[in-house]
Amino acid sequence: MANKTITDVFVDGARKGWNVAINSMLPNVLMAFVMIQFLKVTGLLDILGKVFAPIMALFGLPGQAVMVLVSAWLSMGGGVGVAASLYSQGILNNSHVTILLPAIILMGAQIQYMGRLLGTAGVQSRFYPMLFGICIVNAMIAMLIMRLFA
Repeated sequence: MANKTITDVFVDGARKGWNVAINSMLPNVLMAFVMIQFLKVTGLLDILGKVFAPIMALFGLPGQAVMVLVSAWLSMGGGVGVAASLYSQGILNNSHVTILLPAIILMGAQIQYMGRLLGTAGVQSRFYPMLFGICIVNAMIAMLIMRLFA
């Protein structure tokens, strides 16, 4: 194999990044926007907001923010997409997003990683709830801390 120039390496990396964005990230973010629009049109977003308002208020968030956490648990890109959609609709503000972002990262995509990582590594399924719980508790602690700074 011939030595590659820095330009060749850059172009190869850009191509791989483009493929990841188009094949992995974009579908998740698009799904999140569609899901929030569906919930809003059907009125379910308001219902979920009222049901979860007391819990989310502990973190200084509106009840609808629970959808960001649920989506992030399924897919980190989906969580970001839901947060962006709720922000664009005026449901979330800058402080809310600041509180939510560490939680998205700390508990993001656990369902996807369950098969990709835990299953592949041979982790016994009886440990999954504990591993998920640790991530969720970490996310809750992060939101409480971020509430102090937001």
